[in-house]
Amino acid sequence: MSVKLQKGQKVSLSKENAGLSQIIVGLGWDEVKPARRGLFAPKPQPIDCDAFALLLQNGKLKGKIDIVYFGNLTHVSRSVRHMGDNLTGAGDGDDEQIVIDLNSVPAQYDRIILAVNIYEAVERNQHFGMIQNAFIRLVDGRNNNEMCIYNLTENYSGKTAMIFGEVYRHNGEWKFNAVGQGTNDASIGQFAQRYL
Repeated sequence: MSVKLQKGQKVSLSKENAGLSQIIVGLGWDEVKPARRGLFAPKPQPIDCDAFALLLQNGKLKGKIDIVYFGNLTHVSRSVRHMGDNLTGAGDGDDEQIVIDLNSVPAQYDRIILAVNIYEAVERNQHFGMIQNAFIRLVDGRNNNEMCIYNLTENYSGKTAMIFGEVYRHNGEWKFNAVGQGTNDASIGQFAQRYL
């Protein structure tokens, strides 16, 4: 049975799911329909959201190889894999997915930040106030059962990147924290600077 999480709520993944080895992190969002404009007004550019994961050691990002995103789909350890870029966010269900093989995550990594940014947000004058129905959900890779979901319902107007959640190791077990924190970082690289 799936648990609906609130902002800041933590849940144990290992304890309630004995033998859990692989999770599918589903991230989704919809573009807010723009108000009707004049006949000759330019059509707004679609919003291109990009999911990514940062693998941290003691809360720090050690290098570029620990960023899994559309330009680096598989971590060097093969424990974290991005399943591909969705340029529009159209359609139902997950827009992008990141698969984490918990048993394969090297011991030095204790936290995986799961975030989304808007590609070229500053240049295109786009922000998360133009996004609705954003969510992160964790699915058991063995049976495709949804374990938990966190719907980001706050107003994130003006924010160009967003920490949806984090998977972390604590006392030998894996947990998930529903974060829902917006930032003004203009790119994945700028976002990653927070953890150096």
